[in-house]
Amino acid sequence: MNAPGTIVAGTLLGLVLGVGLALIASRLPWLRHRDLAVRVDPYLRRDRGSALLDATVSRGRVRTVVEALLGPIAVRTIGLLERLTGGADQLERRLRLAGRRSSTDSFRIEQVVFGVAGLALGLVLGLAVVTLRDASPLLGLLIVVLGAVTGVLLRDYLLGVEIKRRAARMAREFPTVADLLALAVAAGESPISAMERVARSSTGALPEEFAATVAEIRAGAGVSQALASMGARSPLESLARFTEGVSIAIERGTPLAEVLRSQAQDAREVSKRQLMETAGQREVLMLIPVVFFVLPLVIVFAIFPGLAVLEITL
Repeated sequence: MNAPGTIVAGTLLGLVLGVGLALIASRLPWLRHRDLAVRVDPYLRRDRGSALLDATVSRGRVRTVVEALLGPIAVRTIGLLERLTGGADQLERRLRLAGRRSSTDSFRIEQVVFGVAGLALGLVLGLAVVTLRDASPLLGLLIVVLGAVTGVLLRDYLLGVEIKRRAARMAREFPTVADLLALAVAAGESPISAMERVARSSTGALPEEFAATVAEIRAGAGVSQALASMGARSPLESLARFTEGVSIAIERGTPLAEVLRSQAQDAREVSKRQLMETAGQREVLMLIPVVFFVLPLVIVFAIFPGLAVLEITL
């Protein structure tokens, strides 16, 4: 075995030994930090769900399986992910904004998978750098750690991209959906029937939200509460204002058709303003084909006849 290979093997063995010793030391009773809840727990009743007024703590099935298989390593990994990318409440809100119906535990598992993939890729790159470039083993270890962290953060970034795409899709659909709601209410339908008609007759991210809102109302929730939940699930601020205006109109008995017409007009104005802003931002990009493609052709067509005449004259 050559010298770089020996260094890499020694580094990996030392890393495994260090991790094993750290895990053993963390589980020693006199070195392990135990909070008050852990110390009092053996003297309390284990069955927490037996009390009538106690809320049972619901745990995801995926998280339970992973914790049973991996033990404290999974718990600490999920806790580290929560500290890096936000708590469970913030992640739950972001998942709803992205239109995902999965649980936070499923997303944490996806982050762990991305982290493992980044770790494997970083390990391959680290070995290549150490063996081929004779770099320091510490540099290879740094590449491995960066690969794992990059994989975790990449999954969080992709979730942000999903939220932005969904917001843009809803912004395109919102003026049309608002007009359909206004027409349906003006024709004599109730707000719930109008939302159900829009959800049934059209497709897209916004009709799906209307279908979920109608299902929530059919299940027994109040109209104002369901509309507020819809505004909270939407990444579009104008839709949140729309649901708030409709909720206030229903509570106060305001003619809903006029409210929906004004809301639809506001939605069209917002759409026009966003279109103008997008055109202003893309103005520089539109100059690229003009400068690099059209302008050289114009210059060639302007100069080539003169060069041809000069060659004929000479």
